[in-house]
Amino acid sequence: MENLFIENSIIANYFIIGLCLLVVASFVAGYIDSIAGGAGLILIPAFLMVGLPPQLALGQEKLVSTIGTIAAIKNFMKSDSIIWKIVPIGIISALLGAYIGAEVILMLPTHVISYIIFAFLPLGLGATLFKGKLIKQQSETTEIKKSILAVFVTCLIVGFYDGFFGPGTGSIFIIALFMINKLSLLQASATSKIFNFSSNIGAFVSFAIAGKMAFLIGIPMIIANLLGNHIGSQHAIKSNGEVIKKVLIITVALLMCTLGYKALTA
Repeated sequence: MENLFIENSIIANYFIIGLCLLVVASFVAGYIDSIAGGAGLILIPAFLMVGLPPQLALGQEKLVSTIGTIAAIKNFMKSDSIIWKIVPIGIISALLGAYIGAEVILMLPTHVISYIIFAFLPLGLGATLFKGKLIKQQSETTEIKKSILAVFVTCLIVGFYDGFFGPGTGSIFIIALFMINKLSLLQASATSKIFNFSSNIGAFVSFAIAGKMAFLIGIPMIIANLLGNHIGSQHAIKSNGEVIKKVLIITVALLMCTLGYKALTA
């Protein structure tokens, strides 16, 4: 009886430690995502490290990120950085693309999803790094392009990627808005949050219906992610986007540490 009590205590301690680590990861992910995108680069490896199954890890990332993004959107709305004229069509296509992507990934066997996650992580990382090297602040006189077709196709494709996998979606949205619609760095970061939130909702619905979310243990992670998004978006607005380069370095360093640990313990 005493041994059983000790074993249960050890399990409980490991659970608490693991949950605390995930809460910290959620805060960091929220801060990074609000500025440069890429929350999934932190959250999905963290969820896998503590032993969550691949489909549950993808679903839990959507649970935490979807709600957490609200804080960043609220701050960006106050700063008037969102380009509202391209928002409606982008919301519809991002929702549709993400839902389809999530449905596709849920049809695949668990072991296949594990391979997909590790194959796609470099893609998400590449998008984050590429954005950091590519984007430079545009002049205020640059004309913003509001092509409905371009926004629809872009959000549909990126939305599908978000539902199918996720990490790096925020960065991909920012790259697309910068290159296709000629938004400034701050405008692209702010507007991408609306599209990313929409794609998260599309995937969220699919994963929730499939029962691939742990809502109870997700509550402290959501709170931490909301706080991270709030602080990060405020920093982005105050620095006019200059803080992004520094955050990208931290993102890459954390990801490399996570993947290195996973490789050593596999």
